[in-house]
Amino acid sequence: MLLSERIRGIKPSATLALNAKALAMRAEGIDVVSFGVGEPDFDTPEHIRDAAIRAIEEGFTRYTAVGGIPELKDAIIEKFRRDNDLAYEPEEIIVSCGGKHVLYNIAQAFVNPGDEVIIPAPYWVSYPPIVMLAGGSPVIVSTAEADDFKLSPESLEKAITPLTKMLILNSPSNPTGSCYTESELGALAEVILKHDIWVISDEIYEKLVFGDTRFWSIAQVSDEMKSKTFVVNGLSKTYAMTGWRIGYVAGAREVIGGMGKIQGQSTSNPNSIAQKAAVAALRGSEDFLQAMIEAFDERRKHLIERLNAISGIHCNLPGGAFYAFPNVSRYFNVKADGKIIKDSTDLCEYLLNQASVALVPGIAFGDDGFIRLSYATGLDRIDEGLDRMEAALKRLA
Repeated sequence: MLLSERIRGIKPSATLALNAKALAMRAEGIDVVSFGVGEPDFDTPEHIRDAAIRAIEEGFTRYTAVGGIPELKDAIIEKFRRDNDLAYEPEEIIVSCGGKHVLYNIAQAFVNPGDEVIIPAPYWVSYPPIVMLAGGSPVIVSTAEADDFKLSPESLEKAITPLTKMLILNSPSNPTGSCYTESELGALAEVILKHDIWVISDEIYEKLVFGDTRFWSIAQVSDEMKSKTFVVNGLSKTYAMTGWRIGYVAGAREVIGGMGKIQGQSTSNPNSIAQKAAVAALRGSEDFLQAMIEAFDERRKHLIERLNAISGIHCNLPGGAFYAFPNVSRYFNVKADGKIIKDSTDLCEYLLNQASVALVPGIAFGDDGFIRLSYATGLDRIDEGLDRMEAALKRLA
């Protein structure tokens, strides 16, 4: 069977592939400590679950408008006004089946074959494939650990060509947890507006920030910058609703309309019950969120302290999300089990096989010298996993 040209250059998600292997090991009775998939280990809050149950009991189980029910669009508009001081109209909003679906639809509706899309590395694993599936060309711009993996205005300007269509910006970042400041976003906006390119601002971890870190959206820089930005968000991380599959975007109405056409010919509407639950999430109490943030913050500090205590490892303290991205290149070109550990993939395979610890190789995020750990798991499992990692790495010394 011959596959289409568009699919031949696309690799499976490294995070999901690793999780599948870890699950297979667990099915065999092996105790695997997983730092792999980015999914909050909290239950969806009760008031959100109750709204879904009411929707079922009231028979709200049929097709809805393709781009989301009016009640949910209104709740999203209220959220942007309340949290970000941004004003949108319903025609500038579309709801899709998760944040990844939103990003895919933006690319399909807006990117033409040959368009270049700038993606700072490290990046979320799906950004380049989403661009490629639309016929675009990902332009990867490396960032430095010493700069907290943030894109500089100088690097951005250097990467822009006459073919550049847009930039994908993720703050807080998956995989690094880095967060752009207001001034950093302002400096990037100057370059963006100078060259008249567009921005996808992926803000899915918006409310998961720690300490003195404050979240800023690049759309808040100015009205002109807002008009060039697609603000992407969703319910999965903030409200522990990963399986509910509700994401949304605000942006230029012409592109939003195009996304509606694509969605209407592919998935049609997002799940009707999940939409009602999303309304409750966006309009309800967020008291639960503080407990979640406090738990993540405690894990964050503990994990980074322990990682930096392991010989040969260095890790920046992330300002948001729930990931650590330590530098493990010290352990490359070392022999283990009769083979040389050449890269982050080899190291993750070694730690999975020898320590039963599931991690994600940095190469999946565009930076091979690192690995990603999710601390969306309890402190006891974090310690167990790190104990195993440290012991296995000592054997490589």
